[in-house]
Amino acid sequence: MPHDATQHDDSGHFRQRLGLFDLTMIGFGSIFGSGWLFAAAHVADMAGPASIVSWLIGGIAVLLIGLVYCELGAALPLAGSVVRYPEQAHGSTAAFLTGAMTTIAFSSLISIEIVAARQYADAWTGGLTRNASGDPTLAGWLVQLAVMGLLYAINRRGIGSFALINNIVTVFKFLVPTLVVVLLLAAMHPGNFSLHGFAPHGFQGVETAISAGGVIFAYLGLTPILSVASEVRNPQRTIPIALVASITLAMLVYLLLQTAFIGALPPALLTDGWNGIATRLSLPFHDIAVQLGLGFLALMVVTDAILSPTGTGNIYMSATARVVYAWSRSGTFFPVFQRMDTQRGVPDKALLLTFGLALFWTLPFPSWQALIGVVSSALMLSYAMAPTSAAALRRCQPDLPRPFRLPCFSVLSPLAFAIASLIVIWTGWSTLCWLMPALLVLTGIFMMLVRRNLSSAAWSQELRSSLWMPVYFLGLLGLSWCGPFQGTGLLNHVWDDVAVIAFALIIHHWAALCGVKTTR
Repeated sequence: MPHDATQHDDSGHFRQRLGLFDLTMIGFGSIFGSGWLFAAAHVADMAGPASIVSWLIGGIAVLLIGLVYCELGAALPLAGSVVRYPEQAHGSTAAFLTGAMTTIAFSSLISIEIVAARQYADAWTGGLTRNASGDPTLAGWLVQLAVMGLLYAINRRGIGSFALINNIVTVFKFLVPTLVVVLLLAAMHPGNFSLHGFAPHGFQGVETAISAGGVIFAYLGLTPILSVASEVRNPQRTIPIALVASITLAMLVYLLLQTAFIGALPPALLTDGWNGIATRLSLPFHDIAVQLGLGFLALMVVTDAILSPTGTGNIYMSATARVVYAWSRSGTFFPVFQRMDTQRGVPDKALLLTFGLALFWTLPFPSWQALIGVVSSALMLSYAMAPTSAAALRRCQPDLPRPFRLPCFSVLSPLAFAIASLIVIWTGWSTLCWLMPALLVLTGIFMMLVRRNLSSAAWSQELRSSLWMPVYFLGLLGLSWCGPFQGTGLLNHVWDDVAVIAFALIIHHWAALCGVKTTR
């Protein structure tokens, strides 16, 4: 069961070395990983020039959720906060599910980023990728293993070494895309934006691009900032500023990159329409630079394409370890992962598990695209816990100090939850038909285990505070089956969206009413 936040104050275990610049670089660096390297072609394939709208909608959606996190992060600056908020608001089951979803998604993100770096490195060295799907050769897989080992070693040295390396890498990650934007805009073909229509697949294409094309995947960098919250100087001020700054900066860069990509495409590639752009340009910005005769730019893109995802993988190596630590501290995961190396201020057992999980995700030899839908859905479900947690905490802990209070909370919090639910639905039935049942099974198993260790009164409280979650998962499963995104099509995309929003508003209200009362 949840405890008062003061009982879980981790400041004595972690070293508070991170300032505003460090935290903003962590946020921007985690958002700006492999997404810009591959997603531009995938979203153009799905939405044409309207892919620019996809980036705008995705950025606003994530910014809205980020504002909810600002209130939570300033009020409860704890290690692995993404797990701790649901624990404080809705108890053990919420903490367990959030910990499971976030750990799986974060650890797989490490491998996705390293796979992306290896795929681009193959364009430079050769011999690392064995087919058009991006699967690695043995040499390529060994390179991935070596890079993951290096990231483990960096994080094992402590947050100071991690932050220094991340700051250097992230500055470089910003400079190269800026150069790409400037040079590609100089080669602009304005007619590309109306060729075959601005939105050749309608708004449904925009929705698909947001969820499955890589837009939301590219923006998934909110929670690494919160995962290191207990290591931040003046967290009540620093966390909200860093969250908003990193999301806004990333949104601006993504919009400019997509605009430059659409405009710089040689019109000959678009003779038969936008379908197949991702296939014809497997390494989008590198391939366009080569076609435009910009050899120096192609070289810089490949260099950044190796460094940028590796830097993001480094951030998620750090963040995942702290999520596992927090998951263990919540009492819903193995207690051994609470162990700290107090000399370095590192959760060493959790970091070792993170390395093992990241390595595991490379074993099926996935390409960059293979896990995006699953990771996006799992993380967006994790993000959806933020508005429900914040709403429940406002009711159950009204006296909790909130240095940042989200204005218009009664409107913005349910709106953020509805948007997160929409993005999950847009991922499609083929992903949700097994992800939701898996979460329901996990919920059932955990609740049966918890039942054995609780009194009747405590079990009733746990059931009351967490029952909304399996109902939420079941509802999303049913709406996905009825919807147009690989479902039966009983509801078209407009009515499906309306139904999802209405359902999400009901669940948000329910979750707000059944928070856990704590004694301070």
